[in-house]
Amino acid sequence: MARGVPYKYIVGIVFIFGLFMELLDMTAVNVALPTLAREFSAGPTTVVWVVTGYLLSLAVFIPISGWVGDRFGTKRTFMFALTVFTTSSLLCALSWSIESLVAFRVLQGVGGGMLTPVGTAMMFRAFPPAERAAASAVLAIPAVVAPACGPVLGGYLVEYHSWHWIFLINIPIGVIGLIVAGIFLREERQPSPGKLDVPGFVLSGSGLALIMYSLAEAGTRGFGDSRVLATGISGLVLIAVFCAVELRTAEPMIDVKLLLGNKLFRAATLVQFMSFIGFAGALFLLPLLMQAEMGLTPLQSGLNTFPQALGVVIMAQPVSRIYKRVGPQRLMMFGMVGSTLITLAFISIDLQTSQWWIRGIMFVRGLMFGCLMVPMQTATFATVKPEDMGRASAVFSSFRQVAAGFGTALLATVLSNRLIHYDAVLFNPLTRDGALLAFHDAFLAAAVLSALGIFAVLLIDDKEAAPTMQRGAPTPIIEG
Repeated sequence: MARGVPYKYIVGIVFIFGLFMELLDMTAVNVALPTLAREFSAGPTTVVWVVTGYLLSLAVFIPISGWVGDRFGTKRTFMFALTVFTTSSLLCALSWSIESLVAFRVLQGVGGGMLTPVGTAMMFRAFPPAERAAASAVLAIPAVVAPACGPVLGGYLVEYHSWHWIFLINIPIGVIGLIVAGIFLREERQPSPGKLDVPGFVLSGSGLALIMYSLAEAGTRGFGDSRVLATGISGLVLIAVFCAVELRTAEPMIDVKLLLGNKLFRAATLVQFMSFIGFAGALFLLPLLMQAEMGLTPLQSGLNTFPQALGVVIMAQPVSRIYKRVGPQRLMMFGMVGSTLITLAFISIDLQTSQWWIRGIMFVRGLMFGCLMVPMQTATFATVKPEDMGRASAVFSSFRQVAAGFGTALLATVLSNRLIHYDAVLFNPLTRDGALLAFHDAFLAAAVLSALGIFAVLLIDDKEAAPTMQRGAPTPIIEG
């Protein structure tokens, strides 16, 4: 204890510092992308790596974070992750080119990828089983507040200071978290952490990187280009080899058998993958449209995207209450269909569209996504055995980051391709009409991707999710 404060609350405070900083940074950067594109003279398929590089790094390092924490100790690992994230934030602020910024964002993802899983493990070890629902509710606060504040804070810093402050603001938060963690946290190390799955780590990282690179190059070269085809096919082959290796590995980094053997878990993970592709991709496009073509400021852009987070918050509790009566499939279907339709509404935006119309679209989009997320995250783990929960969580989290990165890269590629088609250039007043058509095509692609998720929802079986619908079952809580 520290002055009478139970240790479990100290763990919670330290973790919330790290979680809030990571989630705040993730959403604040989106608003700064148009400024970064203009500052470094980078096109959509280049500047998108500021986001996808980070998400790709998260996806690679999330699965190994559990092993690292067990092997080297959760306190040491958490402090290492927090140090890497804070230091790389400083390096991002000092970036001299778009290439250096992308490199430092990848490094930042190394820290972020280990920060949340290890912190979550510390939380659930510190709180007894009977109090873990309350602990999850505490974690839900930064998971909701930080993404909501990110676009507004990011817009304010970019408009009234500079884009560097989006990263510099992480430093005092990280330093305070490190001091408190170093003084008060206890070290916990597992006696038998097992072996690190090195082949799986290398194959997954290199395969995902090649696929993302192929998508980025396709925006300007076209999907029929030899380099695009070579890197894309190579990446897919490596991912196929990765799956084959993981099936034969005693202690795999990603438990592919869990996906193949658990129908509900597989279906819910697929729903998440399809929903996050369109969700993250459209969130990348909108600030670019508002700032590059509509002439809005970064702060106005952030204020216009903020209502989405508000919609998620408002919808989470009502959906939690009716979940046990309605069941996950119908709620998820309503959310997915609604998300698809509201994504199509982006096509109605033109150069003179009212900002209140954009805010209305984003608010409804948040309502639909909240309706989708709560039942999806609850049903995902309904049939997962307690001993498999850690591996299942790693799979679910990794797929979410890969989906967000894939969707962002894919829609950036579509936008870049359509800009070439319409002979338009971002930030050029003379080609705004053509650029607007390019954005409309990209939003249409986002809606199509979201619509594919409707078919994935059909795979959800309420009967399999029955344990989460019984009276006395834990109330579903939306997580970050």
